[in-house]
Amino acid sequence: MYTRRGDKGETSLYGGRRVRKDSPRVEAYGAIDELNSFVGMVAASTADQSVVSSLEEVQRMLFVAGADAASRLDSAGAVTRISASDTARLEAMTDSLLKELPRLTNFVLPGGTTTGAMLHVARSVCRRAERRLVTASQAEEMNPELIPFFNRLSTFFFDLARGVNFRAGKSEPVWKP
Repeated sequence: MYTRRGDKGETSLYGGRRVRKDSPRVEAYGAIDELNSFVGMVAASTADQSVVSSLEEVQRMLFVAGADAASRLDSAGAVTRISASDTARLEAMTDSLLKELPRLTNFVLPGGTTTGAMLHVARSVCRRAERRLVTASQAEEMNPELIPFFNRLSTFFFDLARGVNFRAGKSEPVWKP
């Protein structure tokens, strides 16, 4: 389907307001969309159903985050927003992973298994989305919970990568200066 409405470099936010496609807000929710797509690719790369289930839960939260970032705070109508409970859910998921992992005593290089390495890429894409949200929130008011949410999400991806590698018996390369 195509509408041709974006042919001049503009798009509509939730609520109908038109903005340039390179606006900080569009950059932010575009990075969230990119992350969500990449998380889907990571999920498709593994047969571990517990990882797939966790990633699908994250994807559902990312859809909310994308809609939240695409919506002005004063948008008419019901817009589901990322909340402190979503951030707390990520913390609980991370805490659960940390219970099974050995204490981290060194910096590790991204890698390990294919899925572990892909989770490290998801972490770095998540950090980019977080940076875009910081920029967008300087330009206009946005849900302040988005930034802590993405900060926790990148930590979750890091620890999930470690967990995937640990369960596979694949040691992560240690960074040595």
